[in-house]
Amino acid sequence: MSFETGQVRQDLFAQDENLRQLAARHHALEDQLSSLQQRRFLTSEEEAEEHRLKKLKLQLKDEMEQHLRQRMMPPSRAANVA
Repeated sequence: MSFETGQVRQDLFAQDENLRQLAARHHALEDQLSSLQQRRFLTSEEEAEEHRLKKLKLQLKDEMEQHLRQRMMPPSRAANVA
């Protein structure tokens, strides 16, 4: 990712409340996963929860990336996609 693209992404996160909420939820899931992964042993329920959290985290990441791609797309192409 170029510096310019990174800056555009940062600007979009600063301007877009939806992106900030998705990122906050993603971070909260990361915290929950980290807490589980620090345990020496996991019960089968905790392993299932770890798997569920990882899937949710990936879904949020995909949603953020899709949102970013739509926002970064030139207006003429965005009109054709919608």
